[in-house]
Amino acid sequence: MASRPIMMAPICLVENQKEQLTVNSKALKILNEIYQPVVVVAIVGLYRTGKSYLMNRLAGQNHGFRLGSTVRSETKGIWMWCVPHPSKPRHILVLLDTEGLGDVEKADPKNDSWIFALAVLLSSTFVYNSVSTINHQALEQLHYVTELTELIRAKSSSRSDEVEDSTEFVSFFPDFVWAVRDFSLELKLGECPITEDEYLENALKLIPGRNPKIQNSNLPRECIRHFFPKRRCFVFDRPTSDKNLLAHVEELPEEQLDGNFQVQAKNFCSYIFTHAKTKTLRQGIIVTGNRLGTLVETYVDAINSGAVPCLENAVTTLAQRENAAAVQKATDHYSKQMAQCLRLPTDTLQELLEVHAVCEREAIAIFMEHSFKDENQEFQKQLVCTIEKKKEDFVLQNEEASEKYCQAELKQISKPLMESISRGTFSVPGGHSLYLEAKKKVEQDYERVPRKGVKANEVLKSFLQSQVAIEESILQSDRALTDGEKAIAAERAKTEAAEKEKELLKQKQEEQQQQMEAQERSFKKNMEQLKEKMERERENLLQEQKMMLEHKLKVQEELLREGFEKKSEELNKEINQLKEEIETINKERSGFSQFLDEAGNVLLVALPGVGKLFGAGMKLLSSHIK
Repeated sequence: MASRPIMMAPICLVENQKEQLTVNSKALKILNEIYQPVVVVAIVGLYRTGKSYLMNRLAGQNHGFRLGSTVRSETKGIWMWCVPHPSKPRHILVLLDTEGLGDVEKADPKNDSWIFALAVLLSSTFVYNSVSTINHQALEQLHYVTELTELIRAKSSSRSDEVEDSTEFVSFFPDFVWAVRDFSLELKLGECPITEDEYLENALKLIPGRNPKIQNSNLPRECIRHFFPKRRCFVFDRPTSDKNLLAHVEELPEEQLDGNFQVQAKNFCSYIFTHAKTKTLRQGIIVTGNRLGTLVETYVDAINSGAVPCLENAVTTLAQRENAAAVQKATDHYSKQMAQCLRLPTDTLQELLEVHAVCEREAIAIFMEHSFKDENQEFQKQLVCTIEKKKEDFVLQNEEASEKYCQAELKQISKPLMESISRGTFSVPGGHSLYLEAKKKVEQDYERVPRKGVKANEVLKSFLQSQVAIEESILQSDRALTDGEKAIAAERAKTEAAEKEKELLKQKQEEQQQQMEAQERSFKKNMEQLKEKMERERENLLQEQKMMLEHKLKVQEELLREGFEKKSEELNKEINQLKEEIETINKERSGFSQFLDEAGNVLLVALPGVGKLFGAGMKLLSSHIK
């Protein structure tokens, strides 16, 4: 069964006190520390129907979620238990046990509807638990599913094409599992044996007739068929025929439980462990524990404010938090890797820029992995700006380290020269020639110092400039030289100084060019990674639309086969709308290229001094995409 829980016992996630829903901060703290993807299984149903027992089995425990043996509902609000997933490595199984629906002690039955809606919104597999059979009464008790159109919205604004918002539920609703407890019928249709799933599908067939009573009876059936494309059914015998033992079923050893019930419970758990999918939002956004916590807060806040929980708004709120965190995560990675990989001072600026390029590429990849719905590349631009500033800081640190190192080395190397000057060694006939030899030796020794860095020439230039007046004094006082020779020596010194200045200017120009080329490479890499991410997102959207179309065509075909031609025709508007949207996505290649051009403009703003890249870089990228 399941591994040892990361939580030793369940905790209340959403409290329901005095008809007010509140999120438990302790439960949120637990979720906020879970960065792995989550598989969320929620169970709902009438109170006193054994929901908690099944959830304890999924947790691999006999105790945990409270079981009651009286007519009072034990679970209030929504309780949560997080355990390592037994068959999906690096995933967490989040079990949500909800308070029993239809508790006669409740003052406001509306809270039942909100609990039901929250369970649907938060789960990736939604288990509806009932007793005895799936009959007219059982479906009537599932009237909560018919209220979802009033309690959940997919989009924040109404659609302009007159297609109901609820038509999009199928794109993000969980898988549906109906667990029928204390089942005593034979699984037969007429005389033919049927499977549990066939039993459910047969129960969901619409009843012919036009009177209001029949239409109301069909409404839960229609909602389940329309909203939940993947449906399963599990039936369970009574755990034991002994009524006294039944009240303490969680304490019974397995050998005292009914044999059929044991097999059925194991099959149910096996299905959940194997087939319950990772919780995702629209366009394939994977939900982790901390993201689930944000969703819970957002939905409950909406309910308490009198609004309707909206998936689009929740994703926008989640994106703002997650993208800001992704920028920080990527920035931290860049800073850490640069600090680890750089040995300051670097021998050349190019050496630093090459390390920067690797670290930036890794940072952008981290951002792309953890970000989504980054409208107008706002957060990517923020990351590019931040990395550019950090790179400049490293460039400055590199210059400072080089200058400090070079000054220290040159001071040590020139020490004999400076002592000779102080002693007046060069204040003799022929002293200028001796001085030039000593100065030349300083330059040669300095040249041999390894890894002086980018400030090597500038430090040497400053040193030589400090020697100009001293050399001039030695030159003019050297009686061994004629005036003509002194003039030639002075001119030669000026020429050498000019050559050094020219070399320094050339180095700076080369470094500027290296910076420009590095920024160009950075820009192109940013756009390549953005293109890959957006193509993945577009493919996810396309697959989502195709899945919705496939489901609606299947429902339409079933309705037609069952003789409900009018209801089948009513789906045509939704089907045609989906076909148009799929066609639009497929035609968007040129538009996608244009969008990348615009996204490139946004990113270019973050890179100073690369205006020349606009024409060449963006057109080059666009030409690869078209």
